[in-house]
Amino acid sequence: MKRVLMIRTALWGVLLTVSFWSSAEEIGSVNYRFKWLGPSDKIMVEAFDDPEVSGVTCYISRAETGGIKGMVGLAENAAKASLSCRQIGVIDTGALKNLKDQQEVFSARASAIFKTTQVVRFYDKKRSVLVYLTYTDRIVDGSPENAISIVPVKVLP
Repeated sequence: MKRVLMIRTALWGVLLTVSFWSSAEEIGSVNYRFKWLGPSDKIMVEAFDDPEVSGVTCYISRAETGGIKGMVGLAENAAKASLSCRQIGVIDTGALKNLKDQQEVFSARASAIFKTTQVVRFYDKKRSVLVYLTYTDRIVDGSPENAISIVPVKVLP
């Protein structure tokens, strides 16, 4: 009995932590499917700044499932997202030297547990381009649905 209570408490802790994972600012949303009970299904547009590269902001649009399951946080969102990243300020090219090879810059839960939508940044040094990739993964089975966006970086000699 004590062990079951500990497991339940741990799971609720994980759920609460995962629900606050996203660090994006909501720009807006549109409803695309009416639900009789609970909120309608919607497409959300969010913006987030690259945490390591100042001067770059990405916009991601992704679906959120509504209804009763969506209202209580148990719905599974579609594994589809669109991504657009832009230079909105000065990029410190010195900071590019310290970038990790493949780094997660955004993550948001896509189901109550085990499924996330992520954005990963790559730096293509040869072409002086930051490449942002969004995809949805699950512990056992992810989705090949993905989108990319690039931000050219002028490197002065």
